[in-house]
Order: sequence, then structure tokens, then C-alpha cells
Amino acid sequence: MPSPAPKRFTLLAALRRFRGSRRGSAAVEFALVAPVFFALLFAIIESALMFFASQVLETVAQNSARVLLTGQAQSGSVTACAVSGVSTPCSQTTFKTYVCNQIPALFDCAKLYVDVVSTNSFGSLSLTSYGDSCNFNPTGVQYGAGTAGQVVVVRLFYQWPLFVTGLGFNMGCSNKRLLVATAAFKNEPF
Repeated sequence: MPSPAPKRFTLLAALRRFRGSRRGSAAVEFALVAPVFFALLFAIIESALMFFASQVLETVAQNSARVLLTGQAQSGSVTACAVSGVSTPCSQTTFKTYVCNQIPALFDCAKLYVDVVSTNSFGSLSLTSYGDSCNFNPTGVQYGAGTAGQVVVVRLFYQWPLFVTGLGFNMGCSNKRLLVATAAFKNEPF
């Protein structure tokens, strides 16, 4: 029996065959959805990391403020404030060292700024604004631990780097978000 004659190739027949084939459709659908999915996934991860870092900074601010509240920093009984084994009151540098010793590897201590302001009452408290994420200028941060019964505000500033901003998800300015942790209290009578 003779073999059937081969069918002629036509463009219309090729298009019908291509339209009817379902092979590879999952790969095409994934290629369409994947960029949006991964952009959203990375944005969620970066948001979670930023909020986690913010909470860690708040905890460090509270723990660091405790040594001022109880008068340990003013009397020099904090280990980080002792210079060559001699008890001396904390300076701005030694208090920042004390704060940095509490911070996990999540932060770069060189980019952390510590501002401590004290006054006689909450009503007379005046805090300096150092800007926001776009124009943060930490020059002039102060260190005034206060005396017994004074009102003290401890603020920690850290510019958190952002990575997913190129995908249109920008939580800050210039690829950074300013994290601020604050603790306000009245010193104990030490």
C-alpha cells in the first residue's frame, strides 16, 4: 500500500497547531507573573526588616535610658563610662559606646547618632529637629544626662538603607529611611 502523500505546509495550518498546543503555557504564565510576585515579596521582606530594626532600636533606647534614669551614667558606675578603671561620669563618646555595645550586628555603630537632652520640667523641654530621611543633618547632637529629678529625653537616630526602591517601592528618601527611637523620663533622686 502506498504511503499517504505528505501534507503541504501552510501558514494557516501552523497557526492552528500552535494555538491548539498547551505545552509551555505554565512557563509563559509564570514569566508574566514572576516579576510582580518577586517585587512584592522583596518589598514585604524589606518592610519587615525595617520594622524589626525600628523595634530593636526602641529597645536599645529604653535600655540605655535606664542607666541615665538611675544615675549610673552620671556617677560613672557604668562599665562603658569608666576610663582606665576609674569611675568617671559618662561623656557623649562613652555613652555612645555603651549604646553601641547593646546593638546587634544589624546596625553599623558609625551611623548611629545619640542625642540626650535634659531640662527641669516637661513644659520647658525643647528638642532640636535634625531633619528627616531626605535631609538628615545630625551636627549638633547633644549629651546632657541631667541631675537628680531632671527631665531627660534620649533619642537614637539611624539611617536605615533601603534596597527595593528601584522597583517603585520607596519608604524613604534617597534610598534611606530615618529610624528614630525616643525615651523620655524624669531622673530618679540618686
